[in-house]
Amino acid sequence: MKAKIRKLVVVVDETRIEMQKDVTPATRRAVAMAVIENPFAGKYVEDLAELSAIGEELGGLLGEKCVQALGIEPGQAQSYGKGAIVGEAGELEHAAAVLHPKLGAPLRKAVEKGAALVPSAKKMGGIGAALDVPLGHKDAAFVRSHFDAIEARVSDAPRANEIVVAVAVTDSGRPLPRIGGLKLSEIKGEDGLR
Repeated sequence: MKAKIRKLVVVVDETRIEMQKDVTPATRRAVAMAVIENPFAGKYVEDLAELSAIGEELGGLLGEKCVQALGIEPGQAQSYGKGAIVGEAGELEHAAAVLHPKLGAPLRKAVEKGAALVPSAKKMGGIGAALDVPLGHKDAAFVRSHFDAIEARVSDAPRANEIVVAVAVTDSGRPLPRIGGLKLSEIKGEDGLR
């Protein structure tokens, strides 16, 4: 089944100055959100494969939207994350079905590689609810400079029978990182950790 998408929203957050210091190059984070109809709203369904198939479709679509919004090549993406907000007629497991079994592979393709787990968050919420989508380096989870989050919010969603699905991608880490950890130049990208 294809996702019934009511709305797509893409936001780019660009930080140029932090603590009166220039951030050069600017740090940029994009979040792409799809407001979709929840086919299982209002009823219990044992088999959630339909939502997993929708997640697979949205992983590539939203990942590509983020890369395009940042104006980068897929291989230039550095961090990623995913999240979902389920409207009140759904259940938290609906978000899990969208996010976990199949969304990751097409997202990894959209950002070229992605050895690390894709950080995720999910919640129930009403219209205008916000979700902090966690971010981590796509190839090496131990890169502390890339531990971050970006807020995902759609002003008129999710309605009771909807799910807001969000994918976030960055072309950098946090502005002015200085807490140590694995550096970008030290990444091997083989085990998803280092």
